[in-house]
Amino acid sequence: MNKIILFGRLTHDPEVRVIPNDKTVCKFTLAVDRQFANQNGEREADFINIVVWGKAAELCGNNLAKGHRLLVEGRLQIRNYVAKDGTKRYVAEVIASSVKFIERRDSNLHETQIANNASQGKKGMEAFGQAFAFDEEIPF
Repeated sequence: MNKIILFGRLTHDPEVRVIPNDKTVCKFTLAVDRQFANQNGEREADFINIVVWGKAAELCGNNLAKGHRLLVEGRLQIRNYVAKDGTKRYVAEVIASSVKFIERRDSNLHETQIANNASQGKKGMEAFGQAFAFDEEIPF
């Protein structure tokens, strides 16, 4: 079984592009805090590359920005390629199956998103998960 669940913050605005076969892909990096402190008592984070495809990629690109908190579910994928210098390189990334917003949004922007989804025949953010809004820490 290959399943990953991550909670973290975006390190930069998502990068969205349409590849030649008209599929949309969104890439971003999620900073995930480690549960323990280092020898100096400081908390460290892991920076994990996330890839989202299709309609979910479009929604992420249109609604996310640096610093937003997300809950991402997906699978780990390790791919390799040959670099220009001839060396074999490996890339680990999470291919997202679900992305959930864990951030209270600007009400005008949120209302616009709901209106856009309704005009496309979607209910809320059903296309790729639910939108959550919390004023405090995650309740689990």
